[in-house]
Amino acid sequence: MESIKKKIISVHTTVNEPIDKVWKNFTSPEDIIKWNSASEDWHTTSASNELHPGGKFNYRMEAKDGSIGFDFWGIYDEVIYNEKLVSTLGDGRKLEIKFLSIHKETEIMESFEAEDENSIDLQRTGWQAILDNFKKYAETY
Repeated sequence: MESIKKKIISVHTTVNEPIDKVWKNFTSPEDIIKWNSASEDWHTTSASNELHPGGKFNYRMEAKDGSIGFDFWGIYDEVIYNEKLVSTLGDGRKLEIKFLSIHKETEIMESFEAEDENSIDLQRTGWQAILDNFKKYAETY
């Protein structure tokens, strides 16, 4: 039996803020609901985050017109404060997020297994848009 190799998609950004602030903004449910969307017509209506190995995160994402929504969730496999989050998403795909402090800036690199429903380009574009929203939020608030 052959194993199917999953395509890995990566996105990244550099936030002009120190790691402690970036980590807090990235992991705090109160902040997540303010930045976690790929476009202006979507929003995150609720978020929970149990930030430890075995802990669950869940972000409720909905179209602002109420036409559609879904829960984006997973279980943490590894949590290293200010450095790394590794999780298994609800559909079984793997996600790794690395944080690297460089002087007063923080680089964020996300790598995740592609899903089969949407094109690689659409997935990369959507995840990058969310990360871009995070950068804008973290540098403003």
